[in-house]
Amino acid sequence: MFEYHGWVTLRADATTTDDESSLRLDDVRTLLEEFSGYALMDLQAFNGDYYIHFAGHPNRRGTWGAGVIDLFTRIGRLARGSYGLLYVHDDEDAAYAGGFRVFRMARGLVTVHADALLSPVVPILEDG
Repeated sequence: MFEYHGWVTLRADATTTDDESSLRLDDVRTLLEEFSGYALMDLQAFNGDYYIHFAGHPNRRGTWGAGVIDLFTRIGRLARGSYGLLYVHDDEDAAYAGGFRVFRMARGLVTVHADALLSPVVPILEDG
């Protein structure tokens, strides 16, 4: 089981807050099209800013799981001022099978953190 939930606020750089002209939206859309047709993958504009929301729950990580994490990282490289979170629970990953990993994007850079809010899955979310 591979479960993921994430969001990104797109920013071209860390100083741009309202100039979407420097944001490479066509490139972002191209990245997202690679994942179209499965689960939630949504790019929307609200109040002058662009946001991406994505979530899914395939039976196995397979190439899809690695692809989602890679997509999150590639978005950060493309839009260097972006920020967001990606929560991943992968019961096939021995190091994190009992809980979630959090991929944090800040200024486009992605780092990985152990989750302290929903982990360990047993007993916080499920009975043993």
